[in-house]
Amino acid sequence: MTTESHNSNDTSNNNRITYDIQDYICLIGLNRADKRNAFDSHMIKQLSEALTNYENDANLRCALIFAHGEHFTAGLDLMELQDKWDKGAFEFAADEIDPWGIGGKLRSKPIVVAVQGTCFTAAIELMLNSDVVIASSNCNFAQMEVQRGIMPFGGATVRFVAAAGWQKAMPYLLTGKPFDAQTADRLNLVSEVVENGQEYKRALTIAQEICKAAPLGVQGLLSSAQDASRNGAKAALENIHSYLPHLFHSEDAKEGAMAMVERREAEFRGR
Repeated sequence: MTTESHNSNDTSNNNRITYDIQDYICLIGLNRADKRNAFDSHMIKQLSEALTNYENDANLRCALIFAHGEHFTAGLDLMELQDKWDKGAFEFAADEIDPWGIGGKLRSKPIVVAVQGTCFTAAIELMLNSDVVIASSNCNFAQMEVQRGIMPFGGATVRFVAAAGWQKAMPYLLTGKPFDAQTADRLNLVSEVVENGQEYKRALTIAQEICKAAPLGVQGLLSSAQDASRNGAKAALENIHSYLPHLFHSEDAKEGAMAMVERREAEFRGR
């Protein structure tokens, strides 16, 4: 096992996000624990940079987003962001990954998220733009923008409703009232709820399992699922065969077939 670190753990403006590499996994940590990891403009930019680096590194197969401290994130730092709404704080270039998947470049690789403690507003929307979410049993969720005079703008109006259904989602979106991890599970906002303190370990296990799968196959699958989410099932089904030539002629497809014949675990290389 190899681990490479790219950040210190101080909480200066330049270290709102930690970035580490463990084998094929990119470990991205929210690192503003003294503010319950609330997102200010620096943290938003650094998270985008971390996800863009992950996207562009061909050696990395899965990202795990987690939080330092007791809480995942209290959402947005509204006081710091108050005069930055119209100054590009939430704008991303065509080659940048938007952590909330509203603009910028569409990511092609999987993201697992481990959450604990406070998970407000942007936290839920960050979860909803990921692929696997492991929640601690002590999580406290709230999509409370309507209690702050604004509305959710990181995807909840679409993805929260899509996950939970209109009638289940609206009581929480329209009121901003809090809900616990078990409710989040019933609303299909998380993949699993685990005992408090086990969320990172469980999320890392899933990330490791993803890394054992064929990277090109994983990326094709993810792209097709995103196509369905954004453009509808009909468009995604019409496009699904376009992925096959690239996959069937890959080295990994040959390795997968040989591993099956030889009754061994495949060793995929992503090509």
